[in-house]
Amino acid sequence: MKLARRATPADAAPVADPARTLAFLADLSQAFAVSLDLRKTLPEAINRVADFMHAEGASLFLLDPATHVLECRICVGPVDMTGARLAIGQGVVGLAVAENATQIVTDAATDPRVWRAGDEASGFVTKSLLCTPLGTAAGPIGVIELVNRRDGRSFGPEDAEMLRLIAAPTSLAINNARMANDLVEQQRMKREFDLARKLQKSLLPKRRRDAFPVLGVNLPAHEISGDFYDYFELADGRIGFVAGDISGKGLDAALLMIRAASLLRWIGKDGVAPGAWLARANEELCETTHDGRFVCALVGYCDKDATNVQFAGAGFPPVLVYRRGAFSEYESGGPPLGIMAGIAFEQHEVELNGGALYAFSDGATDVRNAEGGRLGGAGVRELIARHATAAPEARLRALLSDLKHLKLVDDTTLLLVERPRVHDAQVLLEHHMPARAEYLREMRNVLRKLLDQLGIEPGLRDRLVLAVDEACTNIIRHAYGEECDGGIGLRVSRTDDVLSFELTDDAPCVDPGRMRPKPLGECRAGGLGIALIDTVMDTWHVEPASARSGNRLVLRKRIEDKGFA
Repeated sequence: MKLARRATPADAAPVADPARTLAFLADLSQAFAVSLDLRKTLPEAINRVADFMHAEGASLFLLDPATHVLECRICVGPVDMTGARLAIGQGVVGLAVAENATQIVTDAATDPRVWRAGDEASGFVTKSLLCTPLGTAAGPIGVIELVNRRDGRSFGPEDAEMLRLIAAPTSLAINNARMANDLVEQQRMKREFDLARKLQKSLLPKRRRDAFPVLGVNLPAHEISGDFYDYFELADGRIGFVAGDISGKGLDAALLMIRAASLLRWIGKDGVAPGAWLARANEELCETTHDGRFVCALVGYCDKDATNVQFAGAGFPPVLVYRRGAFSEYESGGPPLGIMAGIAFEQHEVELNGGALYAFSDGATDVRNAEGGRLGGAGVRELIARHATAAPEARLRALLSDLKHLKLVDDTTLLLVERPRVHDAQVLLEHHMPARAEYLREMRNVLRKLLDQLGIEPGLRDRLVLAVDEACTNIIRHAYGEECDGGIGLRVSRTDDVLSFELTDDAPCVDPGRMRPKPLGECRAGGLGIALIDTVMDTWHVEPASARSGNRLVLRKRIEDKGFA
């Protein structure tokens, strides 16, 4: 730190001998070490500094990093300047910070650097000033200022050097106290976030193990989710469901999410029509939410067989109904909740007829691919169609897995309404073989015989056998490699009109993201692999069989032939 001096100093003697100075600095450091509560230690310390430096008055100014304004926090002496605010560069105090240098004023009456408003207001006469910055590695955090020596002399270079030494433990104590307070605040915030997260989880409905037509999943992008979903049963047999997305992030959004979720459940329990349901929630939120936040929501009812669904949306992404390979889209009929009172919300009524209703927050469409592009509505439709033949719970898990492999930028909630599948999967075949090419022929014969028994028409039967054969070949060549003593398990099961072919191995886990099909025209003979599987099967996915090793490849095909037994 440099020493700035713009006036000729008076002939001033040192304020203390070396032994007394060292003793004072030691006492000052010890006083700061006793407590991190600066409200107690700093006033006493500034009093002691004034006495040690033989000054009539002393002040401590601290810099607000947000406003870049210096505020007098402590003042001792004949005039109380506590609360005075100076800009950086204003007065001797502001110059000490602006130049990061000690300022000496030997004649305050003629020195242009002096800020005279204090004297004019109080009648006090400032004769000499000494001001030094409280330095840190990141720059000055404040200033210590001394006013008028008690012996009538002006402050000199010896005083400046002494005050610079005193400033060092003072700035260290202030900086340490601030860091300690920041740590305490972080711990407090963590406790509050943990509590909010527990409250959020407690509001999510418990998973139903029975045949239930509504399923939901929530994937937070951060520690606390602003999304939520809910479902509950009414006395008349209907099932109410809710999905919501709170604007903003952090603890405030989490608290609003808890309030909005409770409010929507409470209103929905009355069984009012979906449009009226949203209207009542909107009026309440408009009255009680005043910080500009809002709630996007979808509410509705379905019967236990999910044949009829009624729903309404408020600023929520379009609802999709997937039925027999085609999508129908239903836009929300109103703005988000909590923005404007007196809004009427449009509602829809849909006969699913074996289809499935998908509701999802905008986190699903906002995920980013490897190139940074948004998945968008078309991408979500593609994912839904890819996994459409899977059972509802497995389908949601697969959708969630696909989204996790992309880059999440927002919380994501998925809600599925579909007629429950009451029949468990029927296992039709369990076949195990060594992972060597000479055993593939036996596998093909066994599988072909099973498909014949099921009444699969020959053309489709041969394509299914070839797809499974190519999958086994890929496991042998690429998962196990040349030196292989492992095995392959094949399980064929049936759920309603869907055949599932599950292949398991003990090879090292593969990266599902690298398994992408090439156009069939680019594949060499005998290496059709994933391209053929992607063409023949309705859906397929691969996942680790365990955390350490092994893979599970599941291929599914919906069989619509009349001869399917």
